[in-house]
Amino acid sequence: MKRNEERKLINVFPGVVEIEELFSCIEKEFTEDEYAISLLEEKFFTFYKSGISEEEKLALLIQAAIELTTQEAPKWEMIAARILFLSFMRKLNETMREYEIKSFYEKIVFLTKEGLYGKYILETYTKEEIDDFEKYLDLDRNKLFNYSGLELLLSRYIIRNGKGVAFETPQEMFLGIAMHLAMKEEKNRTLWVERFYDMLSTLKVTMATPTLSNARKPYHQLSSCFIDTVPDSLNGIYRSIENFAKVSKFGGGMGMYFGKVRASGSSIRGFQGAAGGVIRWIRLANDTAVAVDQLGVRQGAVAVYLDVWHKDLPEFLKLRTNNGDDRMKAHDVFPAVCYPDYFWEEARDNLEGDWYLMCPHEIFSVKGYALEDSFGDEWKEKYLECVADERIEKRIIPIKDIIRLIIKSAVETGTPFTFNRDHVNRANPNGHRGIIYCSNLCTEIAQNMSEIEEVEERIETVDGETVIVTVTKPGEFVVCNLASLSLGKLDVEDEQEVSEITSYVVRALDNVIDLNFFPVPYAKINNEKYRPIGLGVSGYHHMLAKHGIAWESEKHLEFVEKIFSRIHYAAIEASSNLAKEKGSYHYFEKSDWQTGEYFEKRGLTDEKWSQLRQKVEVQGLRNAYLLAAAPTSSTSIISGTTAGLDPIMNRYFLEEKKNGLMPRVAPELSLETYWLYKNAHYIDQSWSIRACGVRQRHIDQAQSMNLYITNEYTFRKVLDLYILAWEKGVKTIYYIRSKSLEIEECESCSS
Repeated sequence: MKRNEERKLINVFPGVVEIEELFSCIEKEFTEDEYAISLLEEKFFTFYKSGISEEEKLALLIQAAIELTTQEAPKWEMIAARILFLSFMRKLNETMREYEIKSFYEKIVFLTKEGLYGKYILETYTKEEIDDFEKYLDLDRNKLFNYSGLELLLSRYIIRNGKGVAFETPQEMFLGIAMHLAMKEEKNRTLWVERFYDMLSTLKVTMATPTLSNARKPYHQLSSCFIDTVPDSLNGIYRSIENFAKVSKFGGGMGMYFGKVRASGSSIRGFQGAAGGVIRWIRLANDTAVAVDQLGVRQGAVAVYLDVWHKDLPEFLKLRTNNGDDRMKAHDVFPAVCYPDYFWEEARDNLEGDWYLMCPHEIFSVKGYALEDSFGDEWKEKYLECVADERIEKRIIPIKDIIRLIIKSAVETGTPFTFNRDHVNRANPNGHRGIIYCSNLCTEIAQNMSEIEEVEERIETVDGETVIVTVTKPGEFVVCNLASLSLGKLDVEDEQEVSEITSYVVRALDNVIDLNFFPVPYAKINNEKYRPIGLGVSGYHHMLAKHGIAWESEKHLEFVEKIFSRIHYAAIEASSNLAKEKGSYHYFEKSDWQTGEYFEKRGLTDEKWSQLRQKVEVQGLRNAYLLAAAPTSSTSIISGTTAGLDPIMNRYFLEEKKNGLMPRVAPELSLETYWLYKNAHYIDQSWSIRACGVRQRHIDQAQSMNLYITNEYTFRKVLDLYILAWEKGVKTIYYIRSKSLEIEECESCSS
């Protein structure tokens, strides 16, 4: 191998000491022949033209490393990241000299004056504290990034001014977020800053995209997911649309339950046939998603949920399909269907039978109860009672035809998402306070819901001026705060490490509740009463491959039972310890947590779990909801691992981006892991469903689980997957990802 000073490549960067140091480090770290600097040099000179700037030279050097990245030599993406970081730091250091910023404290002062940092950081911490925090910065952790992760973090997450000039390093970003998350800690605050920084900068934990983006900034909306129950009234519907607009403005994704809205042709104030049905209102939500984008980055995102027995279901199932009346379409929303057990029982045992669709308003008018307010055996009894009641008009459709519409839409559009409402409500640890109608945009949140009610509208005089005051009861407007354990980065076999990191992130998420900027007041009220969090995972396939476990194996199921049991236990214990320190959530009394029913329902009755049960009963619990597995699409790229719970799509490919090619390589790809990284579409999906069922026992909310199908799947085969998921206790299914279908990723819940 050539010495640095003998190379032509060094001559291209005369006097640039950092380049020589970088090449020296690469040679020491990447000793295999396939990572020889001579290969980089050879590739570089196929692009190089004399007379270009140093910035352009570095860009070509990065491109050379990217193009050398292959399945056989995957570590070139790590080398590309080193060169990208060097290029970035050269510009950043120049900016720091220009603005005469010499320390982290001076940088925060400057960014605060510029309106890029929230004033609350300097109001909370002293100069001496911030100077001490600067010592925590570990520059070696920049080497943990692969090219894809570093490029995404630098382009979208670090602080830049209005002209796009960067003012923050990745490590300073993590430290700024840690400082924000530790602000409410009254004891050992500096210790918690360090612990939060360590868990983030080692890439063992990723906070959700809104937290990564907005913590430390003036508008610190940190939550990912919001869910609203749409009332059956004009004012109520428009209030829900307005709430969605406000949530979208600050980067949140939304779930909207339309199951209470009367069907097309129903009566309004006694006039039969006057109601336009849910589709018209969903189109309004669709237009709002387009009109009110998420912080100018992407259009708003909303999932709309409807019960499988609602009279407008057939039209609902055609919302995103490409054929039919365009006036009945809403291509920018994500439809989801809520299923009771009885529907899947009929689909399995009586596929030739009929299904009865009815209007919720008509049921309430005739029977005096809302069918959607019950679940399980009670729901089935009331449903059959409504079917038998001749006063209630029915739309009768063979159940086979309903399923055909569902599967046709799923194959063509990836939706509707699936919400198995009986599974969800039976497992609800806070059933004493209400019911769960639907999930969120990415199907992992399951929390109590109720509609906002208008009490009165009155005229008052304030400071001599006449004002109109609208009084509302806040209902239960769901908001959830997300983070993920990166299973491929953690030593999941080390019970102590899993327990410690889990306790840190539970505390950080609990702090998010008190530190958050809420786009609507209803969210703040509900968040403070339930204090819900959603701890999930990323790097699931990475973890399996790293431990030599094939996806399609019993060993997979045994392993994840052990790992998720460990996470489950650690999360409950951490929340209980927090309750001892800071108090339980408002509705803890009579909850399944307090009575012990939570553990009974899940068969968690051995000595270890019994001790935890007793601890929760005595100490309480800080958070009403704890675990939820989100998709983590972008944040898993940052941490260099696989997304969420999904198997990978490809071991290796080059993705075309605006600024060039982007290598996507399965993490830690090697001869040992190569065959363990099986393409998602070639995996027997029954293994994914069975694994989801195993994990569900240890997740109190739900999971963003996708199913991957090919053109070889028949109607019957897809139906069998739905039925198997229901039989295995799976609460929700996210996308049906057909091999020929491009799916739009959800960024809001990325954690």
